[in-house]
Amino acid sequence: MPDSIDTTTSKPRPEHFVAPLEETPLEAIDTIKAEGKPSNLWIDAWADLRRRPMFWISAALILVIVFIALFPGLFTSEPPNSNCQLANSNGAPTEGHPLGFTRQGCDVWSRIVHGASTSLSVGIIVTMLVFTLGVLFGAFAGFYGGWVDGLLSRIGDIFFAIPYILAAVVIMSVLADYRNVWVISLAIGLFAWPVTARVLRSEILRVKNSDFVTAATAIGVPRFKIMWAHVVPNSIAPVIVITTIALAGAIVAEATLSFLGVGLPSTFMSWGNDIAQAQTTLRTAPQVLLYPSIALSLTVFSFIMMGEVIRDALDPKARAQR
Repeated sequence: MPDSIDTTTSKPRPEHFVAPLEETPLEAIDTIKAEGKPSNLWIDAWADLRRRPMFWISAALILVIVFIALFPGLFTSEPPNSNCQLANSNGAPTEGHPLGFTRQGCDVWSRIVHGASTSLSVGIIVTMLVFTLGVLFGAFAGFYGGWVDGLLSRIGDIFFAIPYILAAVVIMSVLADYRNVWVISLAIGLFAWPVTARVLRSEILRVKNSDFVTAATAIGVPRFKIMWAHVVPNSIAPVIVITTIALAGAIVAEATLSFLGVGLPSTFMSWGNDIAQAQTTLRTAPQVLLYPSIALSLTVFSFIMMGEVIRDALDPKARAQR
């Protein structure tokens, strides 16, 4: 016969309350209904951009500037270099010449309109060069690592240690007989890419350890294809922001070199050349320097403002704080 259990020393069990079944109906869930459209980083960024007034303002300014650069004949029929008369030197605005005349008697408005194509051409060429070199060096260094990373990173450090404005001054001085849009773009872009490469490398170091990269490796996808098809597209967002701001920096660099006299020749329509030529008449005719300076500042401001809103839109933390 089993020993009797002493119920006097056992601890009392707590009572459990169970709600009636009618109050808590149980329903089987076989599937999860996902309402709404699928979302990703780019869709969320576009949804955020559409709500930002700064995005539409900067986009409108950039479109106007690009349209002027592509079709200058729609905005002025006055040639920028010819038909300059010294009798109109630093003259006030007249009919057909809304901004007056330069010291040489050339139409200020015509020179500003035709100078837009030069500045944008240099900015776009430099940006494409910086983007290409930065993506190539950053992608291979970050994804393959090891001696490849060490070699490419040291090359980037060498270029990063040289100020690209100083390097461009030296190159343009050596190639003084061949100065044109392509030469000045190469002089700037060849030394401005290390920042892009560093940012992309750091992003790839983070992304390449993701689960989808491991899965692609497990099923036998070649590493080179994984890098370009999966890793780089998921790491490119910060590079787009830097590229947008770098375009504004390239326009400023071209104007700076032209202002210093080592940029484009005076035969090219350039806002930097106009500012350099107008500095001697700053006290007597400040408007000649003011108008190209406003055009340059407005263009640079538009691209910087666009880069800022894109950066905020691609940052989930920044979107959550608004």
